Amino acid sequence: MSTATIIPNAPAVADSKRTRGVLLRVAALPWRMANWFGGSAQRHWQNIAAAVIQVWANKTRSVLTTLGIIVAVASTITVVSFVQGFGTYVTDLLRGFGTNMVFVIPSFPGGMEGRMMGRVTMDNEDIRAVGAQCDKVRRITPLMFSNVTVEYGHEKVDRVDLQGATEQFQTIRSFYVDEGRFYGPLDIDNGAYVCVMGRDVLKELGADDSIVGDYVYLNEHRFKVLGILEKKGAAFGGSQDRTVLIPHTTGIKMFPFLSRFLPFVLEATKEEDVEEASLQLTQVLRTRHNIQPGQPNDFRILRQDELLRDFAKVQMVATSVLAGIVGISLIVGGVGIMNIMLVSVTERTREIGLRKSIGGRRRDILAQFLTEAMVLAMLGGVTGILLGYSICAVASLHPSMVEVAVPVWVVALALGFSAAVGIIFGIIPAFKAAILHPIDALRHE
Repeated sequence: MSTATIIPNAPAVADSKRTRGVLLRVAALPWRMANWFGGSAQRHWQNIAAAVIQVWANKTRSVLTTLGIIVAVASTITVVSFVQGFGTYVTDLLRGFGTNMVFVIPSFPGGMEGRMMGRVTMDNEDIRAVGAQCDKVRRITPLMFSNVTVEYGHEKVDRVDLQGATEQFQTIRSFYVDEGRFYGPLDIDNGAYVCVMGRDVLKELGADDSIVGDYVYLNEHRFKVLGILEKKGAAFGGSQDRTVLIPHTTGIKMFPFLSRFLPFVLEATKEEDVEEASLQLTQVLRTRHNIQPGQPNDFRILRQDELLRDFAKVQMVATSVLAGIVGISLIVGGVGIMNIMLVSVTERTREIGLRKSIGGRRRDILAQFLTEAMVLAMLGGVTGILLGYSICAVASLHPSMVEVAVPVWVVALALGFSAAVGIIFGIIPAFKAAILHPIDALRHE
């Protein structure tokens, strides 16, 4: 009776033991993994320490080996940082003009259709119509450009930039005065011979702020100086302070032929309305110029937001191309590492045979030499990064240089490439060392 009771429960007991065994193995899994990772980490640290000792034992050879990596990484960081620095400078400059600003210039369309349209014109009436009929336009001003000779006393300055505009120009382009005043609507309506001047013009004339209220001659026309513009600095290789602003109506009296070829600049009500403002002014100008459907515009629209997007694309392409070109030198550095590692394998053949004869495995030999190649490449990469930082820091000290900041991503990229070079070009020497036969290695002289 008792035997009959025990036998049916035997499978349950066996299942219970198996379950406990599985649970114990699962419970021990973290400990086993920790031991495995600990042992693996210890082996890696031993390989790294051995690699550092080997590099230190051959300091001159190691420096010469990593020289290609150092130059490549330093060049990559310097080139990318300079491109990014100049890109940031130009982007900030364009944003300073205002992202809701739109330039419109008369432009002769290309192709046969453009030649059949006749003469391209844009006058003050067109500009007034755009300002009156486009509700997404907050401010608008015609623009007139020329070069003039400025005379004051016995001093004369040639080829000074002359710009004719309305009083709205100072708000649209942020050309405010810090001494005196800007000309107003009454000066515009009367075509008054008044002007405001940039600081560089004053400097070349040998004048100071006391010139406000005095008179200068622009191409032998007598102008009263109403104010002096705030200093704006350089832009696109030219000074914004070497300029004189006058009412555009006065400029047309001086240069009558420009009255039929007037570009203009406008400010949209807000940045989101730039697209709508562009569509509105396009409709107004096409109607006034009797442009039929299917015919091209006889004007061009230049938007700040489009310029920023286009410049961002150019900057990205330039950065990628230049970084790729200087990055090719990393291959040269990698070849140098592979060469010196092959020499190292030949020199240490007996050592490899001895390690194998006492139980060293192929993967241990492979890991040792691969680690040594990576340490060489990483040391070169870190040295190149420090050199690149130093070059950028010294260059930034120059007063005419834009701010050059090293992007974090290019440092990470340089380190990643250095490690990759160590692995890729270290595989062949490491594999050669790993497959050596211990007897042949011990017999090597």
